[in-house]
Amino acid sequence: MSARARLQELGITLPEVATPAGSYIPARRTGDLVFTAGQVPFVDGKVAATGKVGAGVTPEQAYDLARICTLNALAAVDGLVGLDAVTGVVKVVGFVASDPSFTGQPGVVNGASDLLGEIFGDAGRHARSAVGVAVLPLDVPVEVELVVEVR
Repeated sequence: MSARARLQELGITLPEVATPAGSYIPARRTGDLVFTAGQVPFVDGKVAATGKVGAGVTPEQAYDLARICTLNALAAVDGLVGLDAVTGVVKVVGFVASDPSFTGQPGVVNGASDLLGEIFGDAGRHARSAVGVAVLPLDVPVEVELVVEVR
């Protein structure tokens, strides 16, 4: 089943590609790889949440925000090469703005990983980093970037 068909089956619509907030592009292809810029949880052009995970933002909320970030990253891939060109997800990097006592970054970034598995099946299995940081742009709780392989 194609990725686009799987999205439809899941009832998921990709958002519009987010307009870059700086001097960069949403995604870039080199050879058989597409690298996305870090994507924050924009919904309809607005930040879906702000704050730190573990202090005002729950891990469950952050998990859902990671899914939103991932959909934004997939929109960037789709805008560059078309989602059905993806043959596999190579790497996910998730940044989690964390209260100093919060250590559950991997569980937050599972929001990205789980969604990629739902969409791509075994081709969605990937290497990953889940990094806790003090602050992210616009004070968002989560940012996700992808590296995908394409045909």
